[in-house]
Amino acid sequence: MLIPSIDLMGGRIVQLVQGEKKVLEFDNFDYWIERFSKFPMVQVIDLDAARGSGNNLSLVSQILQRLTCQVGGGIRSAEAARAMLDAGARRVIFGSSLLEDGKINFQYASTLAGALGPAALVFALDSKDGRVAVNGWRKPTAVTAFDMIQVLEPFCETFLYTHIDTEGLMGGIPMEIVRAIRQATSRRLVVAGGITTHQEIEDLDALGMDAVVGMALYSGLIPA
Repeated sequence: MLIPSIDLMGGRIVQLVQGEKKVLEFDNFDYWIERFSKFPMVQVIDLDAARGSGNNLSLVSQILQRLTCQVGGGIRSAEAARAMLDAGARRVIFGSSLLEDGKINFQYASTLAGALGPAALVFALDSKDGRVAVNGWRKPTAVTAFDMIQVLEPFCETFLYTHIDTEGLMGGIPMEIVRAIRQATSRRLVVAGGITTHQEIEDLDALGMDAVVGMALYSGLIPA
């Protein structure tokens, strides 16, 4: 399944390369919401909230009223996640808050599962140079995606693996890596990071993975 991504920064839809360089920017929200309305799921990420530099909550709320979404970016508590679910989110994405002082916070994940239920939880595995990166992908850790899966699998229904090294480059996602991630977990697996063609999406689907696509949609390489 193709999951379009709506990344928000400064009140606009943006596309970044590897989470850093902004290369596309849009403010025609109605146009993209209408284009994405045919998809069963859309991913909405508040990049400002993820980086601790503000938020786009009003825009997120408007999008949730019109699209079926999984939402992430700066969600660091069960209360904040519950507010998103109450606003209409189907699933909420937790990332940086799952690690504390560079270590996986097992108890925190357990608390989230108890408060919200595993079905509502997406745990992000944001990988750069083979290690999980936090705080808007800007701070590396010693933890791997496989470490996180091993510890956190009991507490969520979905993992979101992003290969930061290829994110936004439209050169494809490394299939050998995502195959290994697929083999490591029985949970729903959503992957992102440079996915560029319908063939990639079909190949991922055949392996039981959904594909988050941003740059290729906004640039017209994959028609929405």
